[in-house]
Amino acid sequence: MSEALINGLAGAAGGIVAQLITYPLQTVNTRQHTERKLKKASDEDLENISEKKLQKHHGTLHLMCQVIRDEGWCRLYGGLMPSLVGTAASQGIYYYFYQIFRSKAEKIALDRRKNGKGDGSVGMLSSLLVAAFSGCLNVLFTNPIWVVVTRMQTHSKVQKRHLHAKDDNSTHLITELPATSTTDIFVPQLTEVHHFGTAHVVQEVYDEAGLMGFWKGVMPTLIMVSNPSIQFMLYETLLKRLRAKRALNKPGLQSISAVEIFLLGALAKLGATVTTYPLLVVKSRLQAKQQTGSDNAHQYTGTLDAIAKVIHHEGLSVLYKGMSTKIVQSVLAAAILFMIKEELVEAIRKMVSRNQKLIK
Repeated sequence: MSEALINGLAGAAGGIVAQLITYPLQTVNTRQHTERKLKKASDEDLENISEKKLQKHHGTLHLMCQVIRDEGWCRLYGGLMPSLVGTAASQGIYYYFYQIFRSKAEKIALDRRKNGKGDGSVGMLSSLLVAAFSGCLNVLFTNPIWVVVTRMQTHSKVQKRHLHAKDDNSTHLITELPATSTTDIFVPQLTEVHHFGTAHVVQEVYDEAGLMGFWKGVMPTLIMVSNPSIQFMLYETLLKRLRAKRALNKPGLQSISAVEIFLLGALAKLGATVTTYPLLVVKSRLQAKQQTGSDNAHQYTGTLDAIAKVIHHEGLSVLYKGMSTKIVQSVLAAAILFMIKEELVEAIRKMVSRNQKLIK
Protein backbone atom coordinates (compact mmCIF):
# COMPACT_ATOMS: atom_id res chain seq x y z
CA MET A 1 0.00 0.00 0.00
CA SER A 2 1.56 3.29 -1.13
CA GLU A 3 2.12 6.31 1.12
CA ALA A 4 -0.22 8.34 -1.09
CA LEU A 5 -3.05 5.85 -0.62
CA ILE A 6 -2.44 5.60 3.13
CA ASN A 7 -2.58 9.38 3.49
CA GLY A 8 -5.63 9.59 1.21
CA LEU A 9 -7.62 7.06 3.24
CA ALA A 10 -6.56 8.59 6.57
CA GLY A 11 -7.43 12.08 5.36
CA ALA A 12 -10.88 10.97 4.17
CA ALA A 13 -11.65 9.28 7.50
CA GLY A 14 -10.42 12.26 9.51
CA GLY A 15 -12.45 14.65 7.36
CA ILE A 16 -15.67 12.68 7.90
CA VAL A 17 -15.28 12.70 11.68
CA ALA A 18 -14.46 16.43 11.72
CA GLN A 19 -17.45 17.16 9.48
CA LEU A 20 -19.88 15.25 11.70
CA ILE A 21 -18.74 17.15 14.78
CA THR A 22 -18.71 20.66 13.28
CA TYR A 23 -21.46 20.49 10.65
CA PRO A 24 -24.09 22.61 12.49
CA LEU A 25 -21.60 25.48 12.68
CA GLN A 26 -20.91 25.09 8.96
CA THR A 27 -24.63 25.29 8.16
CA VAL A 28 -25.08 28.43 10.26
CA ASN A 29 -21.99 30.02 8.69
CA THR A 30 -23.24 29.35 5.14
CA ARG A 31 -26.55 31.00 6.04
CA GLN A 32 -24.68 33.98 7.43
CA HIS A 33 -22.83 34.31 4.12
CA THR A 34 -26.03 34.31 2.06
CA GLU A 35 -28.25 36.32 4.43
CA ARG A 36 -29.23 39.59 2.79
CA LYS A 37 -31.02 42.67 4.03
CA LEU A 38 -34.71 42.54 3.12
CA LYS A 39 -35.94 45.24 0.77
CA LYS A 40 -38.67 47.55 1.98
CA ALA A 41 -42.02 46.21 0.91
CA SER A 42 -43.55 49.71 0.82
CA ASP A 43 -43.32 53.07 2.58
CA GLU A 44 -42.49 54.14 6.11
CA ASP A 45 -45.39 52.10 7.53
CA LEU A 46 -43.11 49.05 7.36
CA GLU A 47 -40.46 50.71 9.50
CA ASN A 48 -41.75 49.21 12.72
CA ILE A 49 -40.26 46.93 15.32
CA SER A 50 -41.22 43.71 13.59
CA GLU A 51 -39.67 44.77 10.28
CA LYS A 52 -36.50 45.88 12.01
CA LYS A 53 -36.22 42.51 13.62
CA LEU A 54 -36.56 40.92 10.21
CA GLN A 55 -33.66 42.99 8.93
CA LYS A 56 -31.39 42.59 11.91
CA HIS A 57 -28.40 40.27 11.50
CA HIS A 58 -27.98 38.03 14.51
CA GLY A 59 -25.03 36.15 15.93
CA THR A 60 -24.17 32.49 15.70
CA LEU A 61 -26.01 31.23 18.76
CA HIS A 62 -29.09 33.31 18.02
CA LEU A 63 -29.24 32.08 14.43
CA MET A 64 -28.72 28.48 15.49
CA CYS A 65 -31.54 28.73 18.05
CA GLN A 66 -33.73 30.39 15.44
CA VAL A 67 -33.19 27.53 12.99
CA ILE A 68 -33.98 24.97 15.69
CA ARG A 69 -37.11 26.85 16.77
CA ASP A 70 -38.51 27.55 13.30
CA GLU A 71 -37.31 24.51 11.36
CA GLY A 72 -36.16 21.83 13.80
CA TRP A 73 -32.82 20.25 14.72
CA CYS A 74 -32.60 18.38 11.42
CA ARG A 75 -32.11 21.61 9.44
CA LEU A 76 -28.73 22.12 11.12
CA TYR A 77 -27.72 18.95 9.28
CA GLY A 78 -29.31 19.88 5.95
CA GLY A 79 -27.19 18.45 3.13
CA LEU A 80 -25.16 16.28 5.51
CA MET A 81 -25.06 13.17 3.28
CA PRO A 82 -23.72 14.89 0.14
CA SER A 83 -21.42 16.89 2.43
CA LEU A 84 -19.93 13.70 3.89
CA VAL A 85 -19.45 12.36 0.37
CA GLY A 86 -17.83 15.65 -0.61
CA THR A 87 -15.62 15.67 2.48
CA ALA A 88 -14.44 12.11 1.93
CA ALA A 89 -13.78 12.82 -1.75
CA SER A 90 -12.09 16.16 -1.06
CA GLN A 91 -9.82 14.92 1.69
CA GLY A 92 -9.05 11.69 -0.11
CA ILE A 93 -8.20 13.41 -3.41
CA TYR A 94 -6.29 16.20 -1.70
CA TYR A 95 -4.10 14.01 0.49
CA TYR A 96 -3.56 11.47 -2.29
CA PHE A 97 -2.18 14.05 -4.72
CA TYR A 98 -0.50 16.00 -1.91
CA GLN A 99 1.55 12.96 -0.98
CA ILE A 100 2.44 12.27 -4.64
CA PHE A 101 3.55 15.87 -5.25
CA ARG A 102 5.27 15.99 -1.87
CA SER A 103 7.28 12.86 -2.66
CA LYS A 104 8.37 14.36 -5.98
CA ALA A 105 9.36 17.59 -4.23
CA GLU A 106 11.39 15.64 -1.65
CA LYS A 107 13.16 13.71 -4.43
CA ILE A 108 14.02 16.95 -6.21
CA ALA A 109 15.34 18.40 -2.92
CA LEU A 110 17.55 15.34 -2.34
CA ASP A 111 18.88 15.51 -5.90
CA ARG A 112 19.72 19.18 -5.38
CA ARG A 113 21.56 18.29 -2.19
CA LYS A 114 23.66 15.72 -4.04
CA ASN A 115 24.62 18.49 -6.44
CA GLY A 116 25.63 20.69 -3.53
CA LYS A 117 22.51 22.84 -3.53
CA GLY A 118 20.30 23.12 -0.45
CA ASP A 119 20.05 20.96 2.65
CA GLY A 120 17.81 18.28 1.12
CA SER A 121 14.61 19.50 2.77
CA VAL A 122 11.49 20.80 1.02
CA GLY A 123 11.35 24.58 1.29
CA MET A 124 8.40 26.80 2.13
CA LEU A 125 7.74 27.77 -1.51
CA SER A 126 7.80 24.14 -2.63
CA SER A 127 5.36 23.22 0.15
CA LEU A 128 3.08 26.03 -1.00
CA LEU A 129 3.15 24.84 -4.63
CA VAL A 130 2.52 21.22 -3.62
CA ALA A 131 -0.54 22.24 -1.60
CA ALA A 132 -1.76 24.54 -4.40
CA PHE A 133 -1.57 21.88 -7.13
CA SER A 134 -3.32 19.37 -4.89
CA GLY A 135 -6.00 21.90 -4.02
CA CYS A 136 -6.71 22.82 -7.65
CA LEU A 137 -7.29 19.19 -8.61
CA ASN A 138 -9.50 18.74 -5.57
CA VAL A 139 -11.63 21.80 -6.48
CA LEU A 140 -12.13 20.78 -10.10
CA PHE A 141 -13.22 17.28 -9.12
CA THR A 142 -15.49 18.10 -6.17
CA ASN A 143 -17.03 21.56 -6.87
CA PRO A 144 -20.36 20.05 -8.08
CA ILE A 145 -20.81 18.33 -4.72
CA TRP A 146 -20.32 21.58 -2.81
CA VAL A 147 -22.79 23.45 -5.01
CA VAL A 148 -25.43 20.91 -3.98
CA VAL A 149 -24.40 21.10 -0.31
CA THR A 150 -24.58 24.92 -0.28
CA ARG A 151 -28.08 24.84 -1.80
CA MET A 152 -29.27 22.34 0.82
CA GLN A 153 -27.70 24.27 3.69
CA THR A 154 -29.31 27.56 2.67
CA HIS A 155 -32.70 26.06 1.84
CA SER A 156 -35.10 26.84 4.65
CA LYS A 157 -38.48 25.46 5.56
CA VAL A 158 -39.43 29.09 6.22
CA GLN A 159 -38.73 31.03 3.06
CA LYS A 160 -41.69 33.38 2.68
CA ARG A 161 -42.84 36.07 5.07
CA HIS A 162 -46.20 37.83 4.87
CA LEU A 163 -47.44 40.73 6.94
CA HIS A 164 -50.67 40.17 8.82
CA ALA A 165 -52.75 42.81 10.55
CA LYS A 166 -53.66 41.78 14.05
CA ASP A 167 -56.41 43.38 16.12
CA ASP A 168 -58.23 42.31 19.26
CA ASN A 169 -60.64 40.06 17.38
CA SER A 170 -58.79 38.54 14.43
CA THR A 171 -55.67 38.25 12.35
CA HIS A 172 -55.94 38.56 8.57
CA LEU A 173 -53.56 38.67 5.64
CA ILE A 174 -52.70 42.12 4.32
CA THR A 175 -52.20 42.20 0.56
CA GLU A 176 -52.08 46.00 0.41
CA LEU A 177 -50.98 48.17 3.28
CA PRO A 178 -53.55 50.79 4.35
CA ALA A 179 -52.72 54.46 4.01
CA THR A 180 -52.72 54.88 7.77
CA SER A 181 -52.67 52.36 10.56
CA THR A 182 -52.66 53.40 14.17
CA THR A 183 -54.43 50.56 15.96
CA ASP A 184 -53.35 47.52 13.96
CA ILE A 185 -50.05 45.79 14.62
CA PHE A 186 -48.29 44.24 11.63
CA VAL A 187 -46.94 40.82 12.56
CA PRO A 188 -44.69 38.75 10.25
CA GLN A 189 -46.32 35.38 9.55
CA LEU A 190 -44.26 32.46 8.29
CA THR A 191 -45.30 30.35 5.34
CA GLU A 192 -43.81 26.86 5.45
CA VAL A 193 -42.50 25.17 2.34
CA HIS A 194 -41.45 21.55 1.93
CA HIS A 195 -37.89 20.29 2.19
CA PHE A 196 -36.14 19.08 -0.90
CA GLY A 197 -33.53 16.39 -1.21
CA THR A 198 -30.34 15.89 -3.17
CA ALA A 199 -32.06 14.79 -6.38
CA HIS A 200 -34.28 17.88 -6.32
CA VAL A 201 -31.28 20.19 -5.85
CA VAL A 202 -29.35 18.52 -8.67
CA GLN A 203 -32.34 18.96 -11.00
CA GLU A 204 -32.80 22.58 -9.89
CA VAL A 205 -29.17 23.50 -10.57
CA TYR A 206 -29.28 21.77 -13.96
CA ASP A 207 -32.52 23.53 -14.94
CA GLU A 208 -31.03 26.92 -14.01
CA ALA A 209 -27.67 26.73 -15.76
CA GLY A 210 -27.10 23.28 -17.24
CA LEU A 211 -23.95 21.31 -16.46
CA MET A 212 -21.92 24.49 -15.94
CA GLY A 213 -24.20 25.35 -13.04
CA PHE A 214 -22.38 22.70 -10.99
CA TRP A 215 -19.17 24.69 -11.33
CA LYS A 216 -20.63 27.95 -9.98
CA GLY A 217 -18.22 29.60 -7.60
CA VAL A 218 -15.29 27.61 -9.01
CA MET A 219 -13.17 30.73 -9.62
CA PRO A 220 -13.20 32.05 -6.03
CA THR A 221 -12.82 28.45 -4.87
CA LEU A 222 -9.72 28.00 -7.03
CA ILE A 223 -8.35 31.26 -5.63
CA MET A 224 -9.19 29.95 -2.17
CA VAL A 225 -6.79 27.08 -2.82
CA SER A 226 -4.40 29.48 -1.15
CA ASN A 227 -6.26 28.73 2.11
CA PRO A 228 -5.18 25.09 2.46
CA SER A 229 -1.88 26.05 0.84
CA ILE A 230 -1.21 28.59 3.58
CA GLN A 231 -2.62 26.16 6.13
CA PHE A 232 -0.35 23.27 5.16
CA MET A 233 2.66 25.53 4.66
CA LEU A 234 2.21 26.82 8.22
CA TYR A 235 1.49 23.32 9.54
CA GLU A 236 4.52 21.70 7.89
CA THR A 237 6.77 24.58 8.96
CA LEU A 238 5.58 24.52 12.58
CA LEU A 239 5.78 20.72 12.69
CA LYS A 240 9.30 20.71 11.26
CA ARG A 241 10.50 23.30 13.77
CA LEU A 242 8.88 21.49 16.70
CA ARG A 243 10.52 18.20 15.71
CA ALA A 244 13.89 19.90 15.28
CA LYS A 245 13.58 21.54 18.68
CA ARG A 246 12.49 18.26 20.24
CA ALA A 247 15.47 16.45 18.69
CA LEU A 248 17.85 19.18 19.87
CA ASN A 249 16.65 18.98 23.46
CA LYS A 250 16.31 15.20 23.47
CA PRO A 251 18.46 13.60 20.76
CA GLY A 252 16.73 10.68 19.07
CA LEU A 253 13.25 11.80 20.15
CA GLN A 254 11.13 13.46 17.46
CA SER A 255 7.69 12.04 18.22
CA ILE A 256 4.82 14.54 18.45
CA SER A 257 1.76 13.90 20.62
CA ALA A 258 -1.83 14.00 19.35
CA VAL A 259 -2.51 17.10 21.46
CA GLU A 260 0.44 18.92 19.90
CA ILE A 261 -0.77 17.95 16.42
CA PHE A 262 -4.22 19.29 17.39
CA LEU A 263 -2.76 22.64 18.44
CA LEU A 264 -0.51 22.95 15.39
CA GLY A 265 -3.45 22.19 13.08
CA ALA A 266 -5.62 24.75 14.85
CA LEU A 267 -2.97 27.47 14.64
CA ALA A 268 -2.29 26.81 10.95
CA LYS A 269 -5.97 26.89 10.05
CA LEU A 270 -6.53 30.10 12.01
CA GLY A 271 -3.94 31.97 9.98
CA ALA A 272 -5.26 30.65 6.66
CA THR A 273 -8.92 31.40 7.45
CA VAL A 274 -8.39 35.03 8.44
CA THR A 275 -6.45 35.63 5.22
CA THR A 276 -8.93 34.19 2.70
CA TYR A 277 -12.35 34.59 4.36
CA PRO A 278 -13.90 37.16 1.93
CA LEU A 279 -13.56 34.68 -0.93
CA LEU A 280 -15.59 32.14 1.05
CA VAL A 281 -18.47 34.60 1.36
CA VAL A 282 -18.42 35.27 -2.39
CA LYS A 283 -18.32 31.55 -3.17
CA SER A 284 -21.39 30.89 -1.01
CA ARG A 285 -23.28 33.78 -2.63
CA LEU A 286 -22.56 32.40 -6.11
CA GLN A 287 -23.48 28.81 -5.25
CA ALA A 288 -26.68 29.62 -3.36
CA LYS A 289 -29.97 29.99 -5.25
CA GLN A 290 -30.02 33.38 -6.95
CA GLN A 291 -32.78 35.83 -6.04
CA THR A 292 -35.08 36.64 -8.93
CA GLY A 293 -37.10 39.75 -9.69
CA SER A 294 -36.61 43.25 -11.00
CA ASP A 295 -33.89 44.03 -8.45
CA ASN A 296 -30.47 42.78 -9.58
CA ALA A 297 -28.59 43.79 -6.46
CA HIS A 298 -28.44 40.14 -5.36
CA GLN A 299 -28.07 38.56 -8.80
CA TYR A 300 -24.46 37.80 -9.65
CA THR A 301 -22.92 37.05 -13.02
CA GLY A 302 -19.49 36.18 -11.69
CA THR A 303 -16.89 36.62 -8.98
CA LEU A 304 -15.99 40.27 -9.66
CA ASP A 305 -19.65 41.20 -10.13
CA ALA A 306 -20.53 39.60 -6.79
CA ILE A 307 -17.72 41.41 -4.96
CA ALA A 308 -18.68 44.76 -6.50
CA LYS A 309 -22.40 44.38 -5.72
CA VAL A 310 -21.84 43.16 -2.16
CA ILE A 311 -19.57 46.11 -1.36
CA HIS A 312 -21.82 48.65 -3.15
CA HIS A 313 -25.19 47.51 -1.79
CA GLU A 314 -24.28 45.99 1.58
CA GLY A 315 -20.88 47.34 2.55
CA LEU A 316 -17.34 45.98 2.82
CA SER A 317 -17.98 44.51 6.27
CA VAL A 318 -20.37 41.93 4.76
CA LEU A 319 -17.36 40.18 3.21
CA TYR A 320 -16.28 39.35 6.77
CA LYS A 321 -19.73 38.45 8.05
CA GLY A 322 -19.81 35.32 10.19
CA MET A 323 -16.01 35.09 10.33
CA SER A 324 -16.01 34.25 14.03
CA THR A 325 -18.30 31.29 13.33
CA LYS A 326 -16.05 30.11 10.51
CA ILE A 327 -12.93 30.43 12.62
CA VAL A 328 -14.42 28.26 15.36
CA GLN A 329 -15.77 25.70 12.86
CA SER A 330 -12.75 25.50 10.56
CA VAL A 331 -10.12 25.59 13.29
CA LEU A 332 -11.88 22.86 15.26
CA ALA A 333 -12.45 20.75 12.14
CA ALA A 334 -8.86 21.13 10.96
CA ALA A 335 -7.44 20.30 14.37
CA ILE A 336 -9.61 17.17 14.63
CA LEU A 337 -8.74 16.18 11.05
CA PHE A 338 -4.97 16.50 11.55
CA MET A 339 -5.07 14.62 14.85
CA ILE A 340 -7.13 11.72 13.48
CA LYS A 341 -5.21 11.59 10.20
CA GLU A 342 -1.81 11.35 11.85
CA GLU A 343 -3.04 8.65 14.23
CA LEU A 344 -4.61 6.67 11.38
CA VAL A 345 -1.51 6.99 9.20
CA GLU A 346 0.62 5.50 11.98
CA ALA A 347 -1.95 2.75 12.65
CA ILE A 348 -2.17 1.80 8.96
CA ARG A 349 1.61 1.78 8.62
CA LYS A 350 1.92 -0.57 11.58
CA MET A 351 -0.79 -2.81 10.17
CA VAL A 352 0.92 -2.92 6.77
CA SER A 353 4.31 -3.63 8.30
CA ARG A 354 2.84 -6.65 10.09
CA ASN A 355 1.44 -8.01 6.89
CA GLN A 356 3.84 -7.38 4.03
CA LYS A 357 1.40 -8.97 1.61
CA LEU A 358 -0.65 -5.76 1.69
CA ILE A 359 2.26 -3.74 0.31
CA LYS A 360 2.05 -3.28 -3.44
